[in-house]
Amino acid sequence: MSIDHCHVFRRPGGELGRGELVLLVDGHAFDLGPTAGIGLPEQLRAADASAASLIAAARAGALPEAAPIDPAEALLPPVLPAEVGKILALGKNFRAHAEEFGEDVPTEPMFFNKLPETIVGHNATVRVPSWYEDRFDHESELALVIGKPGRNIDPARAFEHITGYTVANDLTARTMQGDDRKLRYPWFRAKNFEGSCPLGPCLLLADPETGAPDPNDWRVTATVNGEPRQSATTAQLVVKIPEALAWLSRHLPLQTGDVILMGTPAGVGPLEDGDEVVCAIEGIGALTTHIARP
Repeated sequence: MSIDHCHVFRRPGGELGRGELVLLVDGHAFDLGPTAGIGLPEQLRAADASAASLIAAARAGALPEAAPIDPAEALLPPVLPAEVGKILALGKNFRAHAEEFGEDVPTEPMFFNKLPETIVGHNATVRVPSWYEDRFDHESELALVIGKPGRNIDPARAFEHITGYTVANDLTARTMQGDDRKLRYPWFRAKNFEGSCPLGPCLLLADPETGAPDPNDWRVTATVNGEPRQSATTAQLVVKIPEALAWLSRHLPLQTGDVILMGTPAGVGPLEDGDEVVCAIEGIGALTTHIARP
């Protein structure tokens, strides 16, 4: 089996509620113990815990077994809000998504930010504030988690800075976003409702030395109550991962634990009370979010 199949899940529990880590290799679950106080991305980097080394330990019987992961169980996000310095999100990075709003892709990479406190995990219930009665959308995205800090990153070495990948749902108050854009205001409030950044269900570990697994042709999808809404591949990204990290790190340093959202495909749409949104990326897994609207 390739290292494409080395996933780290985070169950509730552990010291200070930071979670218990579960490694999934070859379809078997192994106990990695509680998250250290320094946070998962920093913990992996400090221990030089590559996907290859963890797989070897699991196959050699050096790790204790854990209870299997149930897709229906609630999980903590793979990176907790306290472990994340910043979330930077790439806008209009699928041409068809820009076109569905009657717009062109930007002439240079366009980023906005979400606050770490908006992060929730797999099977979370996101409660839209009662005072907001307008359109509230799903956006399925590939998320990168930074392991090695960097500034002015060389695109040819960009994958050395990624510790892993996860699935994001960039929940958006769409009507509010449109109103603010007309006023030439930033998108900040429309992107930062409580719970508006579900992440999960796990972290797919990357190998910084080889760049594996190759994320350049993964299918990104979203369904709502089982109905297909979004489907595209990362091969269709306008700004690819190396160029995105190079551009960002020209303007501000990227730190261990930072999260980068790579943009959403066409097909975003409104969510109602009781909806179940499943954002999925092949090779990583499926992130489920439940929507509550009063």
